[in-house]
Amino acid sequence: MANWDEIPEIDLFSDGGAEPNPGNGGFGVIMSYKGKRKEFFKGFRLTTNNRMELMGVIFGLERLKTKSKVNVYTDSKYVIDGIELGWAKKWRSKNWLRTRNKKAINHDLWAKLLKLIEQQELVKFHWVKGHDGHPENERCDQLANFGINSKELEEDDGYEPNQETNSTSSPNITKQPKIKIKNEGDPCRKCGTSVIIKRPKKRKIKKNQSYYFEWYLFCPNCKQLYMVEEAKRMIEDSDQLF
Repeated sequence: MANWDEIPEIDLFSDGGAEPNPGNGGFGVIMSYKGKRKEFFKGFRLTTNNRMELMGVIFGLERLKTKSKVNVYTDSKYVIDGIELGWAKKWRSKNWLRTRNKKAINHDLWAKLLKLIEQQELVKFHWVKGHDGHPENERCDQLANFGINSKELEEDDGYEPNQETNSTSSPNITKQPKIKIKNEGDPCRKCGTSVIIKRPKKRKIKKNQSYYFEWYLFCPNCKQLYMVEEAKRMIEDSDQLF
């Protein structure tokens, strides 16, 4: 049995979202160990904010190759309360029934998350305030948007449309096609101004960074950034603990 001090301690930062909600979604994950870090993102079609928040944490835990102590940082109270307040374990003990005849929302993902947590030495959740200048949270939010705007959107097979909806949206909003920002001259989704191509004057490649974007689309009016798959360049990866 390994000494407690010898067990790796990993920091896992995650954020997720969907536009609209429900709609195309994505999550971003940063994993850090002894100053080395890796970044990831994925995109899905027709999903929800809460599913993306859960999937981000699940994805990070699935990457671990060694039993570890994990600090999870997220701005999702939904994820933290589901674990820390014991909701998920309570639902599992009742065969995932939230009421007598209704399944808990996102029970497929809660089941995966509980299993992954139990496989690690320790998983501790930390809440961070979203959009408040937390560097890793802000970066994960950006990565999640890369996922949302990705051309390679996966199917969220576990999503059940009748379970979780945005009460401010009409039922048909989930079927509307999402406007993709792919080319110079496309209208910005926020303000409608034509976007332009920008190339970073200086590019600093961090150790263990797996990719970078050679250029990006930029709205000169509202300053919104759009990262596109064609600009993505992969960097040779090195395998560590994740």
